[in-house]
Amino acid sequence: MLFYILLGALQGVFEWIPVSSEGIVALASQAAAGSVNPVDIAIFLHLGTLFAVLVYFRKDWADVLMLRNRKLARFLLVATAVSLTVGLPFYYVFRSVAVGSSLLLVTGFGLLLTSYFHKANNSWGIGTGRVAVVSGLLQGLSVIPGLSRSGSTIFGLSLGRLKPSEILKYSFMMSVPVILASGLYVLAANPVLVDGWPSLLSSFFVGLFSLHVLMRFSQRINFFRFTLVFAVLCFIGAVISFIV
Repeated sequence: MLFYILLGALQGVFEWIPVSSEGIVALASQAAAGSVNPVDIAIFLHLGTLFAVLVYFRKDWADVLMLRNRKLARFLLVATAVSLTVGLPFYYVFRSVAVGSSLLLVTGFGLLLTSYFHKANNSWGIGTGRVAVVSGLLQGLSVIPGLSRSGSTIFGLSLGRLKPSEILKYSFMMSVPVILASGLYVLAANPVLVDGWPSLLSSFFVGLFSLHVLMRFSQRINFFRFTLVFAVLCFIGAVISFIV
């Protein structure tokens, strides 16, 4: 029981930072995966942080559902459609945790370039289809363990004319439809995961707290310099993953 709660806590912390929570949780869960694929366990635990996003950004979700923010609603619709179209086939092809090491390197290089592309292409607004398509495509590819979902979407959203706090908010909000679909799909294929409900609670509460801390922190620092720190962490994580 304690092990699964710790897995949920890992998900709650690493979901928001661009170091591939899916890859980290999948690697950690191999010790107790049993007949369930470790990647499926990692995807299942995303449901906990999904509810954290719904609670934390509840006002923004209300604006989307009531169509008071049509630009954001259109962005989420296009990004979700692209993500699901790309993500499903890649999920079946790359379910192996072994690919995580090399793709952590890809995540690291993407983070290194985030600041540059944000300055070079900041004419794209959130209402443009280009930002939604690129971000949705990258989110779909992040179903591959080791390719960070948050890191990929932060890179895609950095192409737009957005503040750092907006980049983070839209990155986390666009995860909800895709995670809901993939989480329910994995749960239907592995009903035994229902027994892991304590890990979902852990993922939710730890995720809600860490999300609050990150959003407050992002307003007080140079966000794009901070991404360089996570790029280095990805490189270190790739080396450790290769060794493991």
